[in-house]
Amino acid sequence: MSQSSSAASPTGNAPQEALMGYHELLGMQVVEWQEGRAVVELAIEPQHLNRSGNVHGGVLASMLDSALSLAGLHCSVPGNIRRGMTLSLTTSFVGPAREGVIQAIGTLRGGGQKTYMSNGEIKDSQGNLVAIGEGAFRRRSGSESPEGMPDPLAGERHE
Repeated sequence: MSQSSSAASPTGNAPQEALMGYHELLGMQVVEWQEGRAVVELAIEPQHLNRSGNVHGGVLASMLDSALSLAGLHCSVPGNIRRGMTLSLTTSFVGPAREGVIQAIGTLRGGGQKTYMSNGEIKDSQGNLVAIGEGAFRRRSGSESPEGMPDPLAGERHE
């Protein structure tokens, strides 16, 4: 899965442009984003549930993929972007989530200019652990520097 990130404000607040397309379809929102950390939130709706009434594992894996990837793609330069892709993602489902809001918290753990590793977890609104994950990601060409590169779509997103 490919991720891209537009610059966040100096306070660490994330623009919604960090997640587009598929992420918007699921209803994910970035609620925190800073160097080495990203938090993605989802309000559980009926379309997120499996036949047992729990949030589908694919939704949880998507949330972890996004949060873990974004943890290594923060860019503090307004109008610039960093892009990356998932190389591997391991997810373990720990407990059910049925209602309310769930949060995926991704933390950068190491790596170099191109390849980096992150891990994280999903918790429900009561603080119960729902899933854990870890992954390896690669920054795309031009995204190795924390300053990123100019975002060619920046103007289109804000019109």
